[in-house]
Amino acid sequence: MSARRATLLHGTLDLLILKALSAGALHGLGVSRRIEQITGGTFVVQPGSLFPALHRLEEAGWLTPDWQPSENNRRAKYYTLTKAGRRQLGQEATQWNQIALAIARALQA
Repeated sequence: MSARRATLLHGTLDLLILKALSAGALHGLGVSRRIEQITGGTFVVQPGSLFPALHRLEEAGWLTPDWQPSENNRRAKYYTLTKAGRRQLGQEATQWNQIALAIARALQA
C-alpha cells in the first residue's frame, strides 16, 4: 500500500518531534524514522528541516542532547524530552486537536 506524502503545516514539525521523543531518546535519523512510522509514512522529514528544528527545540529548553554510540558504533547526538518539553508537547497536542476539530467541523458545514 503506498502512502500519500503530505507537506507539513507550519508549526507541526515541532509537535511531531516532541511526540517522536515522548517514548524515549533518539538520534536525529531515529527521530525522522519515528515520525515517518507514527504518521504511517505521510510525513517524511528531511535533514535540512529536522536538524534546525532539533536545534531550535534544544535552545528552547524542550530537549536535552547526549552524545552516545549509535547502533553502528558511531557517535551520535541523542535527544531526550525535558520536563518543559513534555509540558510543551501537551500544550501543542491540545491546540492541534482543537484546530483539527474546527477544520473537520468546517468541512462538514
